Amino acid sequence: MRLFLPVYFVVAMIALVAYRGLRVRRQTGISPFAFNRTDPLDGYIAKVLLVTEIAVIVSVVAYAVGGEVYAALSPIEWVAHPVAQWTAGVVLVVALVWAVVAQAQMGASWRIGIDRDRRTELVTRGVFRLSRNPIFLAMRVSLVALFVCAPNALSLVAALVGNVLIQVQVRLEEKHLEALHGDDYRRYRDSVRRWV
Repeated sequence: MRLFLPVYFVVAMIALVAYRGLRVRRQTGISPFAFNRTDPLDGYIAKVLLVTEIAVIVSVVAYAVGGEVYAALSPIEWVAHPVAQWTAGVVLVVALVWAVVAQAQMGASWRIGIDRDRRTELVTRGVFRLSRNPIFLAMRVSLVALFVCAPNALSLVAALVGNVLIQVQVRLEEKHLEALHGDDYRRYRDSVRRWV
């Protein structure tokens, strides 16, 4: 598990952020990183999500190093059962595959943040028939699974804060999609659950 987590994290960042970001940029000619710096709430969510991501990185690295470095993060020993940790590792891999599939199905519509400057397609096919927010669902599940894999005070706070911020971001994005797509989005919203 100590080696699995850093390897998983690097693969996830390459697959979900670097690769997908470059691919969308090539398809559209624009950056898919669309946090609106003029909207105070967008900017705040972006900053706190970045801090949450840094907390996850610190937690994963400290867990991999072990010893006193990991002990400094106040490990939660009763969660650290090998069966639970490896089960959570499997969940991480499934969530990663789910998110990669969802991003591929979004194609050129994929963004990080709300792109208020461009109209994007309303994606309702594939995994979006099961969840209106499959990528955010994968993120939420991953935060909890990362906590189970490396249970400590920092990973617990990251999981809790990350889940709250994702809930807020999803509601902002859904409001934007309703304004952008009107009745089409409302029909989609009424027929597909937010999560599962």
